Amino acid sequence: MAVDDARDDERGLRDRSASLVPYGDGTADGTAPSVSDEQDNRLRRARGRRTRAFLRAVAERIIETAPRVPVRNLETLQKQFPGLGTEELADKLVAGATKGSATVGAGVGAAAMLPVPPAMPAELAAEIVGVAGVELKLIAELHEVYGRRAPGNARERAMAYLGAWTAERGIDVTKPATLNAAMGGELRRRLRQQIMKRTLRNLPNLTPFLIGAAVGAYLNRQDTAKLARRVREDLRRGPAA
Repeated sequence: MAVDDARDDERGLRDRSASLVPYGDGTADGTAPSVSDEQDNRLRRARGRRTRAFLRAVAERIIETAPRVPVRNLETLQKQFPGLGTEELADKLVAGATKGSATVGAGVGAAAMLPVPPAMPAELAAEIVGVAGVELKLIAELHEVYGRRAPGNARERAMAYLGAWTAERGIDVTKPATLNAAMGGELRRRLRQQIMKRTLRNLPNLTPFLIGAAVGAYLNRQDTAKLARRVREDLRRGPAA
């Protein structure tokens, strides 16, 4: 106690105004003070900025990648899978795509199981971009198989298929408005929404020691299969009358 008293003499009287803790946030029982509302708001705003930056960065990566996704035309597909009808050929494409997206999910899930997990935002972004590439290829080739190729050059078609990916639907080539929307700022907005949805769905893949490669593969396989079903339903209907 003598040492404490000596220290108090050196420091002078305790002045709450000099503390780093906001006045009035202390507790009578000596427990740690709670974070102030202002600090909490700052933290929320900072998280919001990081989230928006993440979504923008992933969206731009997908937009940049989309025109480079290799797409086989109908003639090439028929040569690779001779003797198959439209539905059988589409089944082959879906089987390959679900296997591909499952492989991406398994890889990220396995990485999350490491004793020292890698940077989670980077792993999550890599998974979303990787699966997007697999599914964009699937969408484009399904449109080839069903005779519904999007018009325009390679980049314009890629953006149209990217719009289909964000909507999880097949495109209607007879409605220019749907294609025009895919080429403007609306695409980026919808793309960010889709990335957010995928991010929330894929977060369990990144939980170390709890959910690993098997679940990551399963979730991606299910998502790709669901997307394929919806796109095929639209393409089977044919052009609107």
